Amino acid sequence: MSNFKSFLVILSSIFLISCVNGNIDLTKNGKSNYEIVYTGNATESQHKSAEILKNYIYKISGADIAIVDESSQSADIYKIYIGNVNDEKLNPHQLSIQLKDKNIFIDGGSDKAIQNAVYIFIEEFLGVKWYSPTVEKIPLTKTITLPNTINYNYEPEITTRTVHSRLFYKNHEFANRLKVTKEAFPTYVPKARVHTFHRFIPEEKFYKQHPEYFALRGDKRLPTQLCLTNNNVYNIVKDSIASLFAKNPIANVVSVSQDDNTQYCQCENCAKIDKEEGSPAGSMIRFVNKIAENFPDKQISTLAYQHTRKPSKTKPRENVLITLCSIECDRSAPITEKCNDFAEDLIGWSKLTDNIRIWDYTTQFTNFLAPFPNIKTLQPNIQLFRDNNAKWIFEQHSNNPSELFELRSYITAKLLWNPDLNVDDLITEFTNGYYEEAGVYVKKYVDLIHAELEKHPDFFLFLYGDPSQAFDSYLSPELLETYKGYFDDAEKAVASKPEVLKRIKEARLSTDYAILEAAKKDLTTEFSLVTEVKEKRANPFIQEKLENFYSTCKNANITLMNEMGFTVEEYYHSYKKTIEVAVKPNIAKGKKVTLLTKPKKYANEDPQTLTDGALGGNNFYANWLGFEGNDLVAVIDLDSVQSISSISTAFLQVTNHIVFFPKEVTYYGSIDGKSYMAIGEVKNQSPLKKNSKVNDIQYFNLKVKPTEVRFVKIHANSHKNAPYWHHGAGLPSWIFADEIIID
Repeated sequence: MSNFKSFLVILSSIFLISCVNGNIDLTKNGKSNYEIVYTGNATESQHKSAEILKNYIYKISGADIAIVDESSQSADIYKIYIGNVNDEKLNPHQLSIQLKDKNIFIDGGSDKAIQNAVYIFIEEFLGVKWYSPTVEKIPLTKTITLPNTINYNYEPEITTRTVHSRLFYKNHEFANRLKVTKEAFPTYVPKARVHTFHRFIPEEKFYKQHPEYFALRGDKRLPTQLCLTNNNVYNIVKDSIASLFAKNPIANVVSVSQDDNTQYCQCENCAKIDKEEGSPAGSMIRFVNKIAENFPDKQISTLAYQHTRKPSKTKPRENVLITLCSIECDRSAPITEKCNDFAEDLIGWSKLTDNIRIWDYTTQFTNFLAPFPNIKTLQPNIQLFRDNNAKWIFEQHSNNPSELFELRSYITAKLLWNPDLNVDDLITEFTNGYYEEAGVYVKKYVDLIHAELEKHPDFFLFLYGDPSQAFDSYLSPELLETYKGYFDDAEKAVASKPEVLKRIKEARLSTDYAILEAAKKDLTTEFSLVTEVKEKRANPFIQEKLENFYSTCKNANITLMNEMGFTVEEYYHSYKKTIEVAVKPNIAKGKKVTLLTKPKKYANEDPQTLTDGALGGNNFYANWLGFEGNDLVAVIDLDSVQSISSISTAFLQVTNHIVFFPKEVTYYGSIDGKSYMAIGEVKNQSPLKKNSKVNDIQYFNLKVKPTEVRFVKIHANSHKNAPYWHHGAGLPSWIFADEIIID
């Protein structure tokens, strides 16, 4: 380092840079009196960081600054030092940017911190902004002026920052620029990241011969979870982990975690531990601690999720990582306001361990493209995690595009780096930068929809909800018209800029989707599936809206509607089918429905849901009448004896939520409402299997020769319970029915 010090003495007497109004010129008229210097022991990463800085200075000013090592540096020009020149003792995540005697020192406690420092310098001092992998704003100026007092020191409190967005996973440089991870589970063994019980001891291999390895539920062993007090289970899991680490020597973490259900073991031994510990997390932590003893140089991750979220009394070992999940929380307000039990659990775990990984959620998984006004909750939630020892935060966005995808990805990444930034300023900066002249209208939309949600403090903004829940609040027809107007104005503002116009069309997808879903409920004359001015026909406004929605998604490579794998292509064709159903003649519309079995919870348990003319979407909140653990038996009174030739009923399937198509549907007819004759039976065309489509709608259609009836009875035969191989084994299953069409 002696060479560096002698150069600094020489440079202190040089005055080649103009100094005006207390500033210095890094470049002037496309030239520079600076060179970039790296130390003799610089790593490949530090070389790359130097190249990154050089390239951006060139992009901005046209100045081609040389990169040299310490033995080749010039004596007559100033320096930008990349790496540790002054023997500073920085922590691994700490970074420093200093200006001394007109020389710039960019340093960090690790290669990653040095890279972060370079990007901070480029963004904060050179004015470059990165809004998406393809949209960066570079100020073009031949002269780059810097303040003559730069003294930037920062150490992020959240040290592992993940935003679950393909913008980062598929564009590693963009992830580096926003200082988040390039994958969801860095340093994890690839095949053991989360919900791993079934991977260690698969039901297909072990259940028939060794049911005792699995959870006791009531009086039966079911392959929903593992029995954590069975010693053979421990040995199999331990050996499996040893094998995984042997095959993945670079990996540092394996997840030993429950499968995605709450059907945990209630055998005598497991139940005793859980009672002693005050939580089902007790048997989990004792099991994981025992596993972790075998791998002291590695980390064993486990979930504090659903039934294991409440802290145990036993402390996790130092090499056990607690992944605490906030899946149940209302997203309409900060966790501290509307999810106090989670906040208490976080505080409880933080008293037991400093080794906490937060798994938070930021989108609506049942409707990626739906409006989801939770942006204002991101900061207080991240601050809560930060304040309670969380050094590792995983924000589960949709990975695939969702509402305002680029904006959400950007803001979340920024807040993970610095939880105390001004969120409104971030939104304004992004909307103006990414949407340019149209940004003011996108900002109006963001502000208004959040303000409207705040007017309804009792609204539960749910990760597994549906736009239909908000049609009397922040998605009312009047507000949808307003949002539509904002985006219409936004399109006009950038009509001559095709690339920016494309971004606006993608930004308005959520509003357009809400309008399409509102039309299924026939909310207004405009927001309806059919028009009946002269004759009943499809509403051309909705048809156009559907086509625009579909084409925008295709052009943007947006393929998924929800986490269940329901595609945009399927939504498009399903919606067209819905329009076909809506325009059909239906003598059952508005007719009285009498239920002979009891519905539960959904659609206000209103039997008239089956004949109200509103059509359900692909989520059970959207106008579906639900029956849990029992059949649907309903009678429709047509008011008079009529000749019918077809009957149809729609049913929903969402297998991960234990919603299955009925096994079969039988239709009956009656003249007097007392004596019924079978008209016909319709079998399920897609019988339930392990690989059944997760999210689907099936129409149980029956065509018959003309038959005189006044009363029509429908009997949908439920599975009653989830099959043994399903994660909900032992729980009652649902059937959901929608409009009954009779002609």
